[in-house]
Amino acid sequence: MKLHKIPKIKKGNLKVKIIKKDPFGNILIFKRILIGVLATFTYGRINIVNKLKVEGTEYLSDLPSKNVLFISNHQTYYADVIALYHIFCSVKWKFRNTIGIPLYMLIPRVNTYYVAAEETMKESGLIPKIFSYAGAVTVRRSWRAKGQNVSRGADRSAPEKIKKALDHGWVVNFPQGTTSPYAPIRKGTANIIKHYNPIVVPIVIDGFRRAFDKKGLFFKKRGSTLQVKFKKPLQFSEDATIEEITSAIAESIEQSKEKKSRAT
Repeated sequence: MKLHKIPKIKKGNLKVKIIKKDPFGNILIFKRILIGVLATFTYGRINIVNKLKVEGTEYLSDLPSKNVLFISNHQTYYADVIALYHIFCSVKWKFRNTIGIPLYMLIPRVNTYYVAAEETMKESGLIPKIFSYAGAVTVRRSWRAKGQNVSRGADRSAPEKIKKALDHGWVVNFPQGTTSPYAPIRKGTANIIKHYNPIVVPIVIDGFRRAFDKKGLFFKKRGSTLQVKFKKPLQFSEDATIEEITSAIAESIEQSKEKKSRAT
């Protein structure tokens, strides 16, 4: 009787099956634990000391697990992202328009990413490192560096990084690239939409600037209402121009010139 050799399992292949990583090399089990711990420590900040009001999560319930781009105005470095992570995790657990019962901390959503300035995430200290591991897609801004306006070449690796994140999950992008209200929309986001055709979900946030400092780490005014509103996904035709997409982004996140004129 002819005996067949049992194929050997290479250690490298076994390691790949056991230790799963995201596209940026972060170990998913560590990432899941980190997000769960981060959610536990920040829940009180956004829904006890302050109150989080959420609208429009019905637009999230039927979204695919990847190739979804969320576009939002931006008010603090970290608090905005923290709130969105809480909401995404609660949606995974079938909660709608609330993060009232934080059961989602047990098994949080792990395939969520957000676009962040490279210089912010490379600051010294533990907090930037934690937030970076939790899902940051770092890009080098061409118009801003170390608090100063600059003019330098675009980060050519940024589109590829964002595409990697889209291929693996949901990505949050702040298309103004700054926490300043009514700042112009950067064309990089429009190019991502034009070339990669993700599902685009607008978000409008408010109250974070009143409640927290610029980084979103320290309280300014306790008892604030933090508002997060999701809108119906945008649809763009194949022949939509970058200018048309940019204009639609500004209007959808309520940061257009017309909105600024009415506000002032």
